[in-house]
Amino acid sequence: MQLKFVKMHGIGNDFMLVEWPPDRPAPSPERIRALGDRRLGVGFDSLLLIQVGGYRVFNSDGSEAEQCGNGARCVAAHIAGGKPGEIELVSLAGPVTARVDEGGVVAVNLGQPDFRPEALQFEAEAEAESDNYQLELESAQVEFGIVSMGNPHAVIAVDSVDDARVGIIGAELADHPAFAEGVNVGFVEQVSTSCLRLRVYERGIGETLACGTGAAAAVAIGRRHGTLDRQVAVELPGGRLDVEWSGVGADLWQTGQTTTVYEGLIEI
Repeated sequence: MQLKFVKMHGIGNDFMLVEWPPDRPAPSPERIRALGDRRLGVGFDSLLLIQVGGYRVFNSDGSEAEQCGNGARCVAAHIAGGKPGEIELVSLAGPVTARVDEGGVVAVNLGQPDFRPEALQFEAEAEAESDNYQLELESAQVEFGIVSMGNPHAVIAVDSVDDARVGIIGAELADHPAFAEGVNVGFVEQVSTSCLRLRVYERGIGETLACGTGAAAAVAIGRRHGTLDRQVAVELPGGRLDVEWSGVGADLWQTGQTTTVYEGLIEI
């Protein structure tokens, strides 16, 4: 079957968007991996299947993710078709409200951060919720905070993201058995109370140029620790995301640029 698709990115975090027939099962993991190949396929971090009222997210390794901040912003921008307005979407993580502005700028409500270990299916040594946890990896012992933004995140504070061992520690922690469903791993450098630098190793993908829920997670944990303002600029390799969170009991909003690269037809 031949379907239309759109290639988009949110500050370098790239996606293949397909308006998927509601009566057809999702592509197999093997087919998703083939489509995601950057030499032999379309190439993407994630495949986004747009269905009636919502979307599903599949990583380039074929696994399904619960949520994707940049992906949600791209879906909203695509549905809006360049017209400013508010759009309600549904993901596996629940409902998402998006505000589309002119020029491809989109804000999404990612809901309330959840710091409970059970929200991430994380088996912590201590039963009580904590600000920080530790695990012994093959390469090092790491200390990190955890939070669910609809999908699981571990955030590691570093002196410099330029020197962070993202490809080593990120890969080990992302697949650690303590996280039953895996975890996205952020490496965060605090520049000031209103600015972070961040690199993210995403489960099922590897390091990406940007991660929307990763930026949200880094701000949520920094706010929990009392080191960040309500509004924070997060600088990622692909660009900047603005995150606003008032604190416990409030929803977290994230704003950034979306870009349509090209459209095409493909046999799926």
